[in-house]
Amino acid sequence: MNSAPILITGAAQRIGLFCAKALQEKGHKVAISYRRHRPLIDELQETGIDCIQADFATTEGIVAFIRQIKQRYPKLRAIIHNASDWHSDSDGDLTEVFDQMMAVHAKAPLMINQALADRLSHIKADIIHMSDFVAQTGSAKHMAYAASKAALENLTLSFARKLAPRVKVNAIAPALISFNEGDDDQYRQKVLQKSLLGIEPGEQEVFKAVQWLLESDYMTGRILHLDGGRHLKLP
Repeated sequence: MNSAPILITGAAQRIGLFCAKALQEKGHKVAISYRRHRPLIDELQETGIDCIQADFATTEGIVAFIRQIKQRYPKLRAIIHNASDWHSDSDGDLTEVFDQMMAVHAKAPLMINQALADRLSHIKADIIHMSDFVAQTGSAKHMAYAASKAALENLTLSFARKLAPRVKVNAIAPALISFNEGDDDQYRQKVLQKSLLGIEPGEQEVFKAVQWLLESDYMTGRILHLDGGRHLKLP
């Protein structure tokens, strides 16, 4: 097992959780952040995954998380920024929604990367940003969310320049990966028809991309689009 852990933010559910478990099964030590405590956190702790509570919506929360990581880990194998929040522009005052989206999706990765870059230790260490399909297309109802993910993709380019050649910095931009339990058949069919491949690939598809980036020696400053050809079906 690599003694330097892979740090995954927002990994207490869905894609982050799947990747945390899969990486641990591959022999990596894994540390994650989570927003709210739930019984699952205790279960993950028992398996050896280090779980650290963090609130990335505030600068204070980001700083506190960085402090904890520095206290626990002198070295990191990789940082995977998976922490995310999802709000419609109509969920409140638009400027407040915008500030919150930017804090979680852009400010937190910026501060964490700046503070922990010198701890990334590997022949080719990695930073991976989890973006979104809408970063390239925009969204009429989720402008703040889409803009914050676009900012994250731009940070991918900047950090790739800044940290090369010691650290590779890339992003993954999924569209549909897996449905929620409450999604009805009509909604599922509508979404599936948006891509050329027309499937629900599941969280393992993102993990395949993560694993490939970790093993690559020659990829940096790129965004991997996991969208099933969705970009080709846009009008």
